[in-house]
Amino acid sequence: MKTKSFLELADVKAIAAAAEAEALKNNWAVTIAISDDAGNLLWLQRLDGAAALSSHIAPAKAHTAAMGRRESKVYEDIINGGRTAFLTAPEVQGLLEGGVPIVKDGQVIGAVGVSGVKSNEDAQIAKAGIAALGL
Repeated sequence: MKTKSFLELADVKAIAAAAEAEALKNNWAVTIAISDDAGNLLWLQRLDGAAALSSHIAPAKAHTAAMGRRESKVYEDIINGGRTAFLTAPEVQGLLEGGVPIVKDGQVIGAVGVSGVKSNEDAQIAKAGIAALGL
Protein backbone atom coordinates (compact mmCIF):
# COMPACT_ATOMS: atom_id res chain seq x y z
CA MET A 1 0.00 0.00 0.00
CA LYS A 2 1.25 3.47 -0.84
CA THR A 3 1.20 6.45 1.44
CA LYS A 4 0.24 9.91 0.31
CA SER A 5 0.81 13.42 1.58
CA PHE A 6 -2.13 15.74 2.18
CA LEU A 7 -2.63 19.42 2.82
CA GLU A 8 -2.84 20.53 6.43
CA LEU A 9 -4.41 23.79 7.55
CA ALA A 10 -0.97 25.37 7.97
CA ASP A 11 -0.18 24.52 4.33
CA VAL A 12 -3.45 25.99 3.14
CA LYS A 13 -2.82 29.20 5.10
CA ALA A 14 0.70 29.49 3.65
CA ILE A 15 -0.58 29.05 0.10
CA ALA A 16 -3.34 31.59 0.67
CA ALA A 17 -0.98 34.16 2.17
CA ALA A 18 1.53 33.86 -0.68
CA ALA A 19 -1.20 34.00 -3.33
CA GLU A 20 -2.74 37.04 -1.65
CA ALA A 21 0.67 38.74 -1.50
CA GLU A 22 1.19 38.14 -5.23
CA ALA A 23 -2.24 39.56 -6.04
CA LEU A 24 -1.78 42.62 -3.83
CA LYS A 25 1.72 43.27 -5.18
CA ASN A 26 0.14 43.62 -8.63
CA ASN A 27 -3.02 45.42 -7.45
CA TRP A 28 -5.19 42.55 -8.66
CA ALA A 29 -8.61 42.01 -7.08
CA VAL A 30 -9.18 38.26 -7.22
CA THR A 31 -10.74 35.32 -5.46
CA ILE A 32 -8.41 32.54 -4.30
CA ALA A 33 -9.71 28.99 -3.81
CA ILE A 34 -7.77 26.01 -2.47
CA SER A 35 -9.06 22.46 -2.70
CA ASP A 36 -7.96 19.01 -1.58
CA ASP A 37 -7.03 16.29 -4.06
CA ALA A 38 -10.70 15.44 -4.67
CA GLY A 39 -11.59 19.04 -5.48
CA ASN A 40 -13.33 19.70 -2.16
CA LEU A 41 -13.02 23.32 -1.10
CA LEU A 42 -10.62 23.98 1.80
CA TRP A 43 -10.25 27.77 1.47
CA LEU A 44 -12.02 30.62 -0.26
CA GLN A 45 -10.81 34.20 -0.08
CA ARG A 46 -12.33 37.06 -2.06
CA LEU A 47 -10.12 40.12 -2.01
CA ASP A 48 -11.65 43.59 -1.83
CA GLY A 49 -12.92 44.66 -5.21
CA ALA A 50 -13.08 41.17 -6.72
CA ALA A 51 -16.17 40.50 -8.80
CA ALA A 52 -18.83 38.36 -7.15
CA LEU A 53 -18.70 35.89 -10.05
CA SER A 54 -15.04 35.18 -9.27
CA SER A 55 -16.13 33.49 -6.04
CA HIS A 56 -17.81 30.82 -8.18
CA ILE A 57 -15.15 30.56 -10.89
CA ALA A 58 -12.08 30.19 -8.63
CA PRO A 59 -13.37 27.09 -6.78
CA ALA A 60 -14.43 25.55 -10.10
CA LYS A 61 -10.91 26.04 -11.47
CA ALA A 62 -9.39 24.45 -8.34
CA HIS A 63 -11.84 21.54 -8.57
CA THR A 64 -10.99 20.93 -12.22
CA ALA A 65 -7.22 21.08 -11.61
CA ALA A 66 -7.45 18.69 -8.67
CA MET A 67 -9.78 16.16 -10.29
CA GLY A 68 -8.06 16.31 -13.67
CA ARG A 69 -4.58 16.22 -12.16
CA ARG A 70 -3.42 18.98 -14.51
CA GLU A 71 -3.73 22.70 -15.01
CA SER A 72 -7.19 23.83 -16.04
CA LYS A 73 -5.59 25.59 -19.03
CA VAL A 74 -5.19 22.15 -20.65
CA TYR A 75 -8.97 21.88 -20.91
CA GLU A 76 -9.35 25.44 -22.15
CA ASP A 77 -6.85 24.62 -24.91
CA ILE A 78 -8.71 21.42 -25.82
CA ILE A 79 -11.97 23.33 -26.25
CA ASN A 80 -10.34 26.25 -28.07
CA GLY A 81 -8.69 23.69 -30.35
CA GLY A 82 -12.12 22.66 -31.59
CA ARG A 83 -13.10 19.76 -29.36
CA THR A 84 -16.20 21.47 -28.03
CA ALA A 85 -17.77 18.12 -27.17
CA PHE A 86 -15.51 18.19 -24.09
CA LEU A 87 -17.95 20.72 -22.63
CA THR A 88 -20.34 17.79 -22.02
CA ALA A 89 -17.89 15.91 -19.76
CA PRO A 90 -19.52 15.26 -16.36
CA GLU A 91 -18.34 17.03 -13.21
CA VAL A 92 -15.99 19.32 -15.14
CA GLN A 93 -16.27 23.04 -14.49
CA GLY A 94 -13.86 25.94 -14.49
CA LEU A 95 -12.42 25.15 -17.90
CA LEU A 96 -10.33 28.31 -17.94
CA GLU A 97 -6.67 28.93 -17.16
CA GLY A 98 -6.05 29.69 -13.50
CA GLY A 99 -6.45 26.29 -11.84
CA VAL A 100 -3.13 24.70 -10.86
CA PRO A 101 -2.63 21.33 -9.15
CA ILE A 102 -0.41 21.02 -6.09
CA VAL A 103 1.98 18.12 -6.71
CA LYS A 104 4.21 16.46 -4.10
CA ASP A 105 6.30 13.39 -4.89
CA GLY A 106 4.44 12.95 -8.17
CA GLN A 107 1.02 12.91 -6.50
CA VAL A 108 -1.64 15.62 -6.69
CA ILE A 109 -2.53 16.63 -3.14
CA GLY A 110 -4.76 19.59 -3.96
CA ALA A 111 -5.13 22.58 -6.24
CA VAL A 112 -5.37 26.35 -6.29
CA GLY A 113 -7.88 28.21 -8.43
CA VAL A 114 -7.81 31.97 -8.95
CA SER A 115 -10.24 34.22 -10.77
CA GLY A 116 -10.53 37.95 -11.29
CA VAL A 117 -7.85 39.09 -13.74
CA LYS A 118 -6.48 37.77 -17.04
CA SER A 119 -6.30 33.99 -16.99
CA ASN A 120 -2.50 33.91 -17.22
CA GLU A 121 -2.37 36.32 -14.26
CA ASP A 122 -4.77 34.08 -12.33
CA ALA A 123 -2.35 31.20 -12.94
CA GLN A 124 0.59 33.37 -11.87
CA ILE A 125 -1.10 34.01 -8.53
CA ALA A 126 -1.94 30.32 -8.06
CA LYS A 127 1.65 29.27 -8.79
CA ALA A 128 3.01 31.90 -6.39
CA GLY A 129 0.80 30.44 -3.67
CA ILE A 130 1.93 26.90 -4.36
CA ALA A 131 5.58 27.99 -4.39
CA ALA A 132 5.23 28.91 -0.71
CA LEU A 133 5.20 25.17 0.09
CA GLY A 134 8.67 24.73 -1.42
CA LEU A 135 7.76 21.48 -3.14
